[in-house]
Amino acid sequence: MADATIPKSVRKPASYFRMRRRAVRSLQILALLLVLFYTLFPYYWAFVSSTKQGSALYQSALMPAFDFTYYRQLIDNPVFMGSLLNSAYVAVSTTFLSLVIGLSAAYALGRIDFPQRRTILLIVLMISIFPQVVVLSGMFELINWMGLFNRPSALILTYLLSTVPFTTWILTTFIREFPRELEEAAIIDGCSHFRILMKILLPLMGPSLASTGILAFILAWNEFLFALTFTLTDENRTVPVAIGLIAGNSRYEYPFGQIMAASVTVTLPLIIIVLIFQRRIVAGLTAGAIKG
Repeated sequence: MADATIPKSVRKPASYFRMRRRAVRSLQILALLLVLFYTLFPYYWAFVSSTKQGSALYQSALMPAFDFTYYRQLIDNPVFMGSLLNSAYVAVSTTFLSLVIGLSAAYALGRIDFPQRRTILLIVLMISIFPQVVVLSGMFELINWMGLFNRPSALILTYLLSTVPFTTWILTTFIREFPRELEEAAIIDGCSHFRILMKILLPLMGPSLASTGILAFILAWNEFLFALTFTLTDENRTVPVAIGLIAGNSRYEYPFGQIMAASVTVTLPLIIIVLIFQRRIVAGLTAGAIKG
């Protein structure tokens, strides 16, 4: 009866809506393929370039040559392998300390009421957007005064300047999403703030900690300016600096292929970590409500 009131000129057959849904879905798939191509092709091209030798590097062939000479050279290079270990040590330590400090600060800023809370949040946000060059000279004097110059611990200390504000701000947002009834019930039972954080909130924050930790790890793993400034010897350099110095120290005629091989090697750990924790990362990024 409802369709009888609609003029025949306005009515559309069911096939029209099916075709429309198919067209929309096709456009979505096309957009997804374009995004994947845009993001993955540079990495694929780096792999293709890393398997070529000599003048073949400058040819536009899309298929890799599967010549892994550059990769074998990197494995046999103790300086590069040492820089990988340095980057892993610095990135893992920075991520762990950032999560510990950021989680404690996020709980205080997200759950404890005090007059300066909003001001501190704004200060944390302002620190996180400062360019590294602004604080470079001051950090250099501090590192030199503390006797940490040319040590991996100097990089951990300086990286915290970027990762702690980031993790604090993100984790504060996550903590605010939890219902206060959980804490009120725990306070009635006599729990302290530390016990509430460790026994109640922390088990629920696995996805958010994973996503925030991965982003902090990537930030520390890829950092270049501080690593270049505060390390001098090959034994203490991290991977980004080691790759940047390949062209100047290379004994090969075409260092471009070696640089591409090093870039692919450095990116692989990040890809593996993201694949392992992809579910927790997605859950953390999409967290916004708790059922209960």
